[in-house]
Amino acid sequence: MSQGHWVFPGFDPIAIQIGPLAVHWYGLMYLLGFLFAWLMANRRAARPGSDWTRDQVSDVLFYGFLGVILGGRLGYVFFYQFDTFLADPLYLVKIWTGGMSFHGGLVGVITALWLFARKQHKTFFAVSDFIAPLIPFGLGAGRIGNFVNGELWGRVTDVPWGIIFPAAGMMPRHPSQLYQFALEGVILLIILNLAWRARPPRGVVSGLFLLCYGLFRFMVEFVREPDAQLGLYLDLFSMGQLLSMPMMLAGALMLWAACRRPQWFGNGEKTA
Repeated sequence: MSQGHWVFPGFDPIAIQIGPLAVHWYGLMYLLGFLFAWLMANRRAARPGSDWTRDQVSDVLFYGFLGVILGGRLGYVFFYQFDTFLADPLYLVKIWTGGMSFHGGLVGVITALWLFARKQHKTFFAVSDFIAPLIPFGLGAGRIGNFVNGELWGRVTDVPWGIIFPAAGMMPRHPSQLYQFALEGVILLIILNLAWRARPPRGVVSGLFLLCYGLFRFMVEFVREPDAQLGLYLDLFSMGQLLSMPMMLAGALMLWAACRRPQWFGNGEKTA
């Protein structure tokens, strides 16, 4: 056992217990992320010149929530547990066993926003630019939930701030959950909201989200413990990195196109 490193205490995974009703930390973090998005979206919808109503805000967040849950579960099963699914197809619906994928959730949200935009006769990027700055708070909250649960830890390290997670052995590890909280939660939140306030051409905020999240996730994966059932591809890249590569590429192309071909994103309109 390494000397001088903090030993993770093993917090109770249940945050609130009311009789038979138990609210787990991770579920509480989801709730906080959704509440933040609802409050911020309604605040922005109420601004003069906004073409959003409170009903539209409620509807788009409901669509997005379904996209996160359905896409996140499908992504986790097919990206990370496909062999388990082949052996037991019912594993797909066993959500109580845990397992969500950000990249799967992203695909689910994109699909949900496209359906919402079509129903409301809005351009897709008018919707995605409105929603993107609301997402990082929930991502950061989710990473705090991962940390409290003592899961998704980093690789073994000798850095002074390494933490010993007893479930992973008695060697200090990178607190990669906290790295992701700082990058995906705090810094991405600042970047996207500053960009949104600058009222850039349509597509810029969405492109920044894809590029920055993909880059941050790609970086942290170098110190995050790879999924045991998958390991590393080419002895270098994790599944999270492989899935983040097309995000970075798509984000960079969107930023270029939004500035050079604004008509592709809604006739050059500014973000509302």
